[in-house]
Amino acid sequence: MIPRPALTLGLAGLLPFLWGALGVLLPAIDDQTTALLGQRFGASYILIFYGTVILSFMSGVLWGFATKTNAAIAYALSTLPALWAFFTIGGGGTRATIAVLIGFLLVFACDVQFARWKLTPPWWLKLRALLTVIVCACLLVGILV
Repeated sequence: MIPRPALTLGLAGLLPFLWGALGVLLPAIDDQTTALLGQRFGASYILIFYGTVILSFMSGVLWGFATKTNAAIAYALSTLPALWAFFTIGGGGTRATIAVLIGFLLVFACDVQFARWKLTPPWWLKLRALLTVIVCACLLVGILV
């Protein structure tokens, strides 16, 4: 069972992704948001920028798991999400959003491997699967709409 604080905060962390997808689907909301808060809070930008932040955050989480084993491969894998974001996010809205989406799929692959190595809590993959599906669905809205 996923601990309530991890689930609650994990779901709360989806709010910017959900807002970004909503803004893509309903341009009037996006227009009002950017008029009130500025272009930095435009729907497409939120998906890319917040996605980049979370990919970097996930690198830190994986690094923490890697410390349980001190294996070079675990440390190397833990750096990949942040490096992926650094080297691939750019080149325009759609291209950057695709890079973020691929980044989240790669993070989930790392989550699976770290769980196989028994470096994660037993509930980790359930939480990560739920969050990854929702994040990827939001990013797909940003790519396809």
